[in-house]
Amino acid sequence: MTEGVATLRVVFCGTPQFAVPTLEALIAARHEIALVVTQPDRPVGRKQILTAPPIKQTALAHSLEVTQPEKIKNNVEFRASLEAIAPDAIVVVAYGRIIPRWMLDLPRFGCINLHGSLLPKYRGAAPIQWAVAMGEAVTGNTTMLLEDGLDTGPILLQQQVAIRPEQTAIDLFQELAILGAPLVVETLVALANGSIKPQPQDHTQATLARILDREDGRMDFAARTATELWNRWRGFQPWPGAFTTFEGRKLIVHQLRPVAPPETALPCQIFVEGQRILVACAAGTALELLEVQPEGKNRMTAAEFLRGNPLHTGAKLY
Repeated sequence: MTEGVATLRVVFCGTPQFAVPTLEALIAARHEIALVVTQPDRPVGRKQILTAPPIKQTALAHSLEVTQPEKIKNNVEFRASLEAIAPDAIVVVAYGRIIPRWMLDLPRFGCINLHGSLLPKYRGAAPIQWAVAMGEAVTGNTTMLLEDGLDTGPILLQQQVAIRPEQTAIDLFQELAILGAPLVVETLVALANGSIKPQPQDHTQATLARILDREDGRMDFAARTATELWNRWRGFQPWPGAFTTFEGRKLIVHQLRPVAPPETALPCQIFVEGQRILVACAAGTALELLEVQPEGKNRMTAAEFLRGNPLHTGAKLY
């Protein structure tokens, strides 16, 4: 802990790897982690092996008490346990559950959330993915006080983070998780010593980062430019990725890059240049497909795909 600042009794709510650096930072800062709340173990992978969330694994490695309620809003036993703890603060990082009013009202310093955007921009379930997909050059982390609305609570602290041109959402998740951890610790210190004043959000500037669905990965070469499709591919990693349709079958695109367009290119048209596959996009732009995966087959380079699928210039992807 920072010298002169009392240890706080904290309940930590989180589930995925994104939340792990913050939990570890709170432990290192010597706060009292009275309870770790995470989602139940879930089947993972092709073999559906029951697997503990990363936060549970981290908490157990530090001998912390863990609970995994399926529901929390009307869970009498869970509520009683938190009321008995009487936490100074509840820290919430990617927990994946709506925090009910009784939890919001419980701790004296409130429920503090780490959100991976510069609120009020990109409120919602997928702020990191949408920031990349929309071609933003800057994003960041926000600590805020949770309230009943979706990411509408007062802002505590913020930090800006540049999005590098080649960076994917996977890369940015890792970076924001690491950078956000000390921001949460700093926020608790500031709340405890009274040096921070929550600032209301400007709701007129809010944008929604809705949850992703499978169709977000569909590549619309006729409506989107190469840069737009490239940004969406970067943002929608690892899921839903990017895919199109070739001869009626799904074609996943694993690697791609914007390139100079062929002359007289019409959107959706394929151009074969040696062992390269180029696809014309909207507004006179083009993408090169570097690595693809036909439906039911393994990943392969463009050259490998062309060996098994002789293409003629002018064929189309949809």
